[in-house]
Amino acid sequence: MKELFDVHCHMVPGVDDGAADLEESLAMLKMQHEDGVRKIIITPHYRRRMFETPAKKVHEQFLKLQEAAKKEYPDMSLYLGCELHSNMDLQDILEKRKYVTMAGSSYVLLEFSEGDSAQHIRLRVYNVLSCGYEPIIAHVERYQATVKSVGFSSDLVDMGARLQVNVESILGKYTWGAKRYCRKLMKEDLLGFVGSDSHNTKTRIPNIGAGAAYVSKKMGEAYAERIFHDNPMEILRDAGEI
Repeated sequence: MKELFDVHCHMVPGVDDGAADLEESLAMLKMQHEDGVRKIIITPHYRRRMFETPAKKVHEQFLKLQEAAKKEYPDMSLYLGCELHSNMDLQDILEKRKYVTMAGSSYVLLEFSEGDSAQHIRLRVYNVLSCGYEPIIAHVERYQATVKSVGFSSDLVDMGARLQVNVESILGKYTWGAKRYCRKLMKEDLLGFVGSDSHNTKTRIPNIGAGAAYVSKKMGEAYAERIFHDNPMEILRDAGEI
């Protein structure tokens, strides 16, 4: 298996409901390293009335973590992204706010609320596309509109969206329905990315290694490498990082 990526996690210290401080961030990073993860796009939340940490602080905290990581794990590379909630004024934010794309690429990790309608999801995906960005729908297995209709999920991919699921959902640690949906996405070749969506070292942990092993067993190693390595490399290539 090639080196693994995590494209969705909350490890920047003290900016959202993820790692509380640098010590916890490094503990999470240790778990990632032991799992074979070598490249991580860290995606702090940005959501109206919930997570609105100024971009400057997010960047400063990320640089502190990046610097500490270089000393502890010189073979790892960290990049800054964002989990952007669809309740924001997306066009305005994409034009004005720094650090809302994935590693400075044209990809945007777009989050929805669980009960958002298919119409709302479709409209917001179109908004992002019309601004010239490529939406990655975060933990798509959480939304009623997508889980109840693989056909709708396929429509989103046809529009130009990419679908991301959380590794714990693939492993069946979220709900049985979510696991079944993830399996359908894989069988229909609709899945673009897997992320840990890790927030800490106890209840929402990094677990990419177990997920990669599971997908490799169920779908074959070539498929697992595409989801856990090749597709994430597209993001870095688009960002000019490789």
